[in-house]
Amino acid sequence: MNQELIEVLEKKISEIVEKYTSLKEENAMLHEEIQRLSSDREGIKSRVDALLGKLDGI
Repeated sequence: MNQELIEVLEKKISEIVEKYTSLKEENAMLHEEIQRLSSDREGIKSRVDALLGKLDGI
């Protein structure tokens, strides 16, 4: 019985480690995506500000 409990525990620990690794990779990808989107947003904001400046001059 003890051997069975140890095997179950080992399996659960292995699953947790796999899930942790997966979530860590996903988190890194999401951070990269946030950086990319923030950069895109700043570019768009600059373009809109430039267009609004041109409209003010009309």
